[in-house]
Amino acid sequence: MPTTNDQPPAVRIGYGFDSHEFRPGIPLKIGGVTLPYDQGLGGHSDGDVLLHALTDALLGAIAAPDIGSLFPPSHQKWKGADSVVFLREALKRVREAGYHVSNVDASLILVAPKIGPYTSAVRTRVAELLGVHSDCVGLKAKTPEGLNLDSAAIAHVVVLLKKSSSEKRKMKKKRRSA
Repeated sequence: MPTTNDQPPAVRIGYGFDSHEFRPGIPLKIGGVTLPYDQGLGGHSDGDVLLHALTDALLGAIAAPDIGSLFPPSHQKWKGADSVVFLREALKRVREAGYHVSNVDASLILVAPKIGPYTSAVRTRVAELLGVHSDCVGLKAKTPEGLNLDSAAIAHVVVLLKKSSSEKRKMKKKRRSA
């Protein structure tokens, strides 16, 4: 929907959610980092619950199709795919829409493994993938006490996008010439 001055908004917020069930015999990937654990997250791709939620948050912020529409689980091409591929496509779309990532805040909900020892590595990897400083990536881990979710991992992610400088200049130039 256009704004009152018919210009794209200077900031956009996106929210993403994902969940996967733990399964034996699969590597556990969270935020693009393989963590030592005896089970991984089942999914059509690598099951990286954090990158999936982040991808949907980015796509949602620019009102693009969601991860399942762009990378359907019914297509064999995406079987076992590295979720970084999905994130890179979302980032490409964000840039094409004239935005950049300002910051990300994520919550992981799982019983095990404990994320604390890996928080820094996951934040650093996510920041690297997004092209932002690691202090622009918030990551919290919670346990699903009383929710009967012991065999699953859940991720909630919020992103803030800002209009890129080049897009701001284009908008100013367009207003001056009007």
